[in-house]
Amino acid sequence: MAERVGGIIRITVDGQELRAKGEFDYNLGNNKREAVLGAGYAHGYKETPQVAFIEGAITDSFNMDLSALMNATDSTVILDAANGKSIVFRNAYFAGEGGINTGEGEVKIRFESPYAAEELR
Repeated sequence: MAERVGGIIRITVDGQELRAKGEFDYNLGNNKREAVLGAGYAHGYKETPQVAFIEGAITDSFNMDLSALMNATDSTVILDAANGKSIVFRNAYFAGEGGINTGEGEVKIRFESPYAAEELR
């Protein structure tokens, strides 16, 4: 049996569905591990924090309030992935540059959050 692992996604910010374009990237915000190297071998590893984030592009529309979106703080962002998972970012804030391309009405977005969680739908 073949398993769907990618494809159609849905993204919402505070319950409002955005018109997702293409692919989105995200990070759950787990600690990053890196080797601590000594003379000749690894002594162990260190951990440093990472921010949870989601970024990609959406299509603008006449009734979309881009200013409100780009000033969003304390938001809930949910990515419903094609594989049946929902990735939930709570207390998220808009952290992108807010670049807009008029050729296709493309708006680049990035939200960051203290943490994210995977949930099965």
